[in-house]
Amino acid sequence: MSMNTFTRLSAAVALMAGLAITQQAQAHAHLEQAQPADQSVVQAPPRQLSLSFSEGVEPAFSGIVLTDAAGKSLTTGKPAVAAADNKQLLIPLSAPLTTGKYRVEWHVVSVDGHKTKGQYAFTVK
Repeated sequence: MSMNTFTRLSAAVALMAGLAITQQAQAHAHLEQAQPADQSVVQAPPRQLSLSFSEGVEPAFSGIVLTDAAGKSLTTGKPAVAAADNKQLLIPLSAPLTTGKYRVEWHVVSVDGHKTKGQYAFTVK
């Protein structure tokens, strides 16, 4: 094998590996937007949480844990995707939130089976 052929083969292998890694990195549902937003201060308590992801999610395998400033877990309703957008996970709140800081720990399974998780916080004024 000549050096030129080896160089071309090496470049092709590197390119294919790069494409495979890029496709894997894009195959996870990443949080793109949340309502209330991360580190936001809202005047009115939300009736639901809305989390928008980079790809569709499976609500049966996705959810959140909502905790108050004292670390107490609060009851939420069953997660569902928006009727027109399976990238948007909606979580109804069982009771109105009082003034204070809240933490949302979320986990989702995307429609292609990949798991992702994260967290964010917001404050109700």
